[in-house]
Amino acid sequence: MLAFAVRRILVSIPVLVVAAFIVFALGAFSASPLAPLLAKNPPAPPNVIAAETVRLHLDQPLVPRFLNWLGGLLFHGDFGPSVTATRDLGAELGDRFLITLRLIALAMVIALVLAVLVGVLSAVRQYSVGDYTATFLGFLFLAMPSFWLAILLKQAGVQFNLAAGSQVLYTIGDSSVPAPKGAWAQFTDVLGHMVLPTITLALISYASWSRFQRASMLEVLNSDYLRLARSKGLPRRTVMVRHGLRTALIPLTTVTALDLASIIGGAVVTETVFQWHGMGDFLIRAIREQDVYATASWLLITAVVVIVFNLIADLLYAILDPRIRYA
Repeated sequence: MLAFAVRRILVSIPVLVVAAFIVFALGAFSASPLAPLLAKNPPAPPNVIAAETVRLHLDQPLVPRFLNWLGGLLFHGDFGPSVTATRDLGAELGDRFLITLRLIALAMVIALVLAVLVGVLSAVRQYSVGDYTATFLGFLFLAMPSFWLAILLKQAGVQFNLAAGSQVLYTIGDSSVPAPKGAWAQFTDVLGHMVLPTITLALISYASWSRFQRASMLEVLNSDYLRLARSKGLPRRTVMVRHGLRTALIPLTTVTALDLASIIGGAVVTETVFQWHGMGDFLIRAIREQDVYATASWLLITAVVVIVFNLIADLLYAILDPRIRYA
């Protein structure tokens, strides 16, 4: 198991480097960090433009620029200069990553719990009223774009607050400004701001995951080893949980790891709708300002998260199914 994990990590390093270089190159060829400065009226002095060109390393060829950025990131923790001279990309990314992480983590936990419960119940009670209801709701949420669902929930929160006559559901921001005093008050405030965005992400993910779990559970229920376990007289709960559910979770584990990239994309849209200052807002600002280093840094962090989750999923296979062994 340890050797497998080491091999996967070593294989992931070239993937990260190539992905970072592609995004860095696309950003360098399609964006001009000096465009806002050149568009000023009156125009900026030539010495200012020359100084910015040197500061942003635009006077260097593409490959040396990328290698200098990657070396500074690996050995000094420097994410590169931003188009805004006073902006510290590393510190800002750290703060924003924690904001987005708590949203994605909670949404994934809720979506996984709902998907497993609904998928197992739908498979055990196939073609029942509950199964048809779960199928209808699953396809309904699958058909909803994340931005549209986020807008609907935000508007519903506004109407609910108006009907209640007080601020019950928070619809703007990831926390209140100014922050309430006291650790417990700050915790509840952050939790309150997470309700609607988390529901948005969780429902979109739950819809597809529950269908995968239902199909996987149906396949396991009809397997020979499960019929053998029942014929031995094992309790129904032992057969379903220890022998059935454990194996049926393998496809869901794969799908969850693969869907993480789309969840991050959905988080960008959700944060925009609810005006969160997380990784989504960071990416949109970087694209709007044509900030190559900020865009490449965002991609590198998200790529690391995706690869780590896929590695965890691979290691979970051996835990869920004892027949799987890594040499």
